[in-house]
Amino acid sequence: MAHRTHPPSPIGYAEPFVAAVLGDALAHEARVYAIAGLQGSGKSTLSAQVATLAASRGLLTVVLSIDDFYLGRRERLRLGREVHPLLATRGAPGSHDVPLAIETIDALREGRATRLPRFDKIADRRLSPSKWPLAQADLVLFEGWFQKVPAQTDTELVSPVNALERDEDPDGTWRRWCNAALGRDYPPLWQRIDRMLFLEGPGFEIVPEWRWQQEVTLQKANPDRQAMSKPQVQRFVQFFERVSRQALRTLPAIADRHVRLDATRRPLDPLPLS
Repeated sequence: MAHRTHPPSPIGYAEPFVAAVLGDALAHEARVYAIAGLQGSGKSTLSAQVATLAASRGLLTVVLSIDDFYLGRRERLRLGREVHPLLATRGAPGSHDVPLAIETIDALREGRATRLPRFDKIADRRLSPSKWPLAQADLVLFEGWFQKVPAQTDTELVSPVNALERDEDPDGTWRRWCNAALGRDYPPLWQRIDRMLFLEGPGFEIVPEWRWQQEVTLQKANPDRQAMSKPQVQRFVQFFERVSRQALRTLPAIADRHVRLDATRRPLDPLPLS
């Protein structure tokens, strides 16, 4: 079983819920099972719990995140110079190495041993390939915050959704570029997903607090390194807001299963999932 290199959210889902998620994947013979949800919704925690349960049943299980495939800092700085300064910051669609994600997932689907990319969020860089773990998988749990989210229309892109867009992207260059990448580059990756669960939080307004909780956990796990401050987190989540709100509008109808969460991440919908 290959686990993530950064700590999950400081929560845990109840055992029956974890078992139901694994049951949903197995009942539909999903080799790649996506767990989608906004930042801080507990995707990493749930993925780790499902992976542990699957391993106890003898399944080779790999946990991947869309975050594992962020472009390196040098590549993002180049985009920041050539297209728009906001593209130097990881997060929004267009800041991932989609071909690498497809290559990795295809290899795992085919049962081949493959190296799993890993990204150091505190250092803001991809780890050297020599440090990527080698794994095979019967089941890939692919977690992320915007799997299968559709691009917006040109009209929807006109008005800024927050201060970041208003002040630093007044002509919409950055958001149009990210939206074009979302509609063009990611669908081939989403096609590798056999089945998807969406963890639907109560709204984007909870995301800054959830994301701050993640950063506190990351800092505690790395006391000798400096994670983001709360003001930095509050700015950072603005990079995700537009697509996050689009996810909340669209994914309940797109996902194979979706479960509503309250502000404490407690599932509100009944089990089983399948």
